[in-house]
Amino acid sequence: MQTNPTHSSLVALGDSFTEGMSDLLPDGTYRGWADLLATRMAAVAPGFQYANLAVRGKLIRQIVDEQVEVAAGMRADVVTLVGGLNDTLRPKCDMAQVRDLLTEAVERLAPHCGQLVLMRSPGRQGPVLERFRPRMEALFACIDELAERHGALVVDLYGAPSLGDPRLWDVDRLHLTTDGHRRVAEAVWQTLGYPPEDPEWHLPPEATLPPGWVARRAADARFAHRHLLPWIGRRLTGRSSGDGLPPKRPELLPYETP
Repeated sequence: MQTNPTHSSLVALGDSFTEGMSDLLPDGTYRGWADLLATRMAAVAPGFQYANLAVRGKLIRQIVDEQVEVAAGMRADVVTLVGGLNDTLRPKCDMAQVRDLLTEAVERLAPHCGQLVLMRSPGRQGPVLERFRPRMEALFACIDELAERHGALVVDLYGAPSLGDPRLWDVDRLHLTTDGHRRVAEAVWQTLGYPPEDPEWHLPPEATLPPGWVARRAADARFAHRHLLPWIGRRLTGRSSGDGLPPKRPELLPYETP
């Protein structure tokens, strides 16, 4: 890890997590941790360039087929790759295939960037995490092995108590809030060797009184109607929330600090 590094370019690959859902801006677009990280990096590196190839709903095969070769050709100083978690949440998931595809992605990216960054994705505390924990941890074990083999950095979001706290997750229970994305940006920033702006990003917010039984059941009902049922419908019909959507920022271009 460098001390007081300077990077001139960043390319981010992945799915909705890297696209920035649910860090919603007033104009209806998403910001997210990768944009926040790019903003910080641009502030200390004149002429900084940024591309974000992420598209919501993408599986690891789609990331490999649609994003990896494009990113490798950009030869950026820093490339972040987060993928495979959508696969682990599917009812049927071939973990051997996920590992093979993730290995392919890392092997194609690592020689063509200054620093590859991988992540152990965060998981919201609750029954969904417990159900899919074995698959997630198998994915993270693969990430750790690949990082050691190819000199990649690993940002451990899964092990951060703050990012398991349900209060840092949006009402869809799949995507981080604005504060959650801010903490991820801080984690990657520090992992790259930049001086901390929030040394306690990994600590959960101060304790608050939990919502009562009635409020929890009402929230469960809203979640099922607005998010769970549409998600099940897409799975049954073979559709994805990202179908037809272009990459967030498809070209490596100078990034102006908002």
